[in-house]
Amino acid sequence: MFKKSTVALIALILIWGASWPINKLAVPYSPPLLYAGQRALLGGILLTVIIWKTRKAINWRENWQKYCIGAFFNTILFFGLQTAGLLYLPSGLFSVLVYFQPILLGLFAWLLLGEDLSPVKILGLFLGFVGVAVVSVDGLMVHISAIGVTLGLLTAVSWAFGVIYVKKISKEVDAYWMVALQCIIGGVFLLGTGSVFESWSAIEWNRNYLSGLGFGATIGIPLAYILYYNLVNAGEASKVGSYTFLIPIVAVLLGVLFLGETVTYSLVIGMLLVAISIYFVNFQYKTKNKSISKD
Repeated sequence: MFKKSTVALIALILIWGASWPINKLAVPYSPPLLYAGQRALLGGILLTVIIWKTRKAINWRENWQKYCIGAFFNTILFFGLQTAGLLYLPSGLFSVLVYFQPILLGLFAWLLLGEDLSPVKILGLFLGFVGVAVVSVDGLMVHISAIGVTLGLLTAVSWAFGVIYVKKISKEVDAYWMVALQCIIGGVFLLGTGSVFESWSAIEWNRNYLSGLGFGATIGIPLAYILYYNLVNAGEASKVGSYTFLIPIVAVLLGVLFLGETVTYSLVIGMLLVAISIYFVNFQYKTKNKSISKD
């Protein structure tokens, strides 16, 4: 019988993997900033309602700058670039590029936080760079948008910096409130910017759009982060990191099954290299007590 933590981990991987094709279905029916802003704001509000009893942990006067910086990297840049990028690339390919993030995270944690960089991690970083290069070159050779590839990699970079920052100040803020408030702050900014440069009348409130919006606002953000931090609090952070490699694989498979996306040999090779590299970057010996987390 599966343990509760195993069920939670499987659910989390499926949610994060499914979010790519689901968002791919929704993004053609709305300007990107407005869609990203709605998804983030609604998700942040719902998470706020769920954790409202712990509101004393916010400490707004002391932590408002931290929430704003987190919102800049993890919501404004991450959701904004992600939504725009899905307009240019298949969801599976885009997810492989974005999940270059755990590899970048290992590199940035070494450079900025002074974390150990073992030979296994170095091998993982190398394989990750090779895997993303293979995927990117394949995408460009089959006439897939260079803009989309660039947005995918920028999404990964912004996410990596966001995780590094949150990790650095993790003892100073409540994890759930960091997620909720960065989504609300970032969502308001994205909606405000979208209202200036985009048009609300351009949104088509059809089934695909409402499904993407509803999934992000209820499952993709609140439920996913509740599952994630429950796993972290239960001491399962390293397990989440180790199994991150499954998320782009799930995204690619769902994109093929439900969106009719094509899979090339280069995409498969690149995806496998990225998957192996993520595992290596998050690898730890059982004798070590040090845990590696992923956001």
